[in-house]
Amino acid sequence: MNQILKQKISITCPKPQTTRNRILGIYNTSRCQMIFVDTPGIHRARDTFNKILVETALATLSDVDVVAFIADVTARSMDLDRFAVQCMEKLTTPVVLVLNKVDLLKDKATLLPLIQRYTAMRPFAAVVPVSALTGDGVTELVGELEKRLPEGPRYYPEDAVTDQPERFLVAEIVREKVFHLTEEEVPYATAVTVDAFREDPQKNLIRIEATIHVERDSQKGIVIGKGGARLKEIGRQAREDMERLLGCRVYLGLYVRVQKNWRQDRRVLGEFGYRLPRGT
Repeated sequence: MNQILKQKISITCPKPQTTRNRILGIYNTSRCQMIFVDTPGIHRARDTFNKILVETALATLSDVDVVAFIADVTARSMDLDRFAVQCMEKLTTPVVLVLNKVDLLKDKATLLPLIQRYTAMRPFAAVVPVSALTGDGVTELVGELEKRLPEGPRYYPEDAVTDQPERFLVAEIVREKVFHLTEEEVPYATAVTVDAFREDPQKNLIRIEATIHVERDSQKGIVIGKGGARLKEIGRQAREDMERLLGCRVYLGLYVRVQKNWRQDRRVLGEFGYRLPRGT
């Protein structure tokens, strides 16, 4: 989605389950307006928090005109993709198979047997190999999606790229840096809230204060790092991205707070903006 929009709307990381929210991206051309919805990945959820992520993804499938099912061609196993396809078994919406990261394939001849294994799982409306990193195949993907869209009005202004507020986007930027700069369970035990977002037009400055929530004291120490070095680096990288996004200078204050077992706490999950699964 970021490659199509030529703007970073959804955070990225090699670690799985990076996306936690339903994120909307708006693509405008002279011919059409396409509204992309980036969702959390479909996976086997065992706790309340991950059930929220999976339900968010599955609920979106029935609300769209076309589904782009993105698979990683470098993945060692197809088990999770097979599980995701099973979850779409009753879906009547057209599904386009998007084989991502083809730039990492040493031998492109391996694509054909890979396509055969995926198409054996279910019929796809189209199969498009792409590289989200380089942009290869992205134009072809947009074309395949566009020709399957029904006619309708433009729902957003032509200069809009997302419906997400700036506070949400800056919180996601901080969370992305935590994902990149920490390891093991720490990224998954992290949530970010924005406590203050104050604009100072005269100074071309936005002052942002955000809290990184973790579940244990040991995780807090990892996020802060020796002498505060890791937290400083998280802040530096996040601030640079925020300045590119917001088009002005940013002062960013980061704090780390222990919120014990927040992923299992229904009240806290609601406070952090996560919608609880139905029936829980």
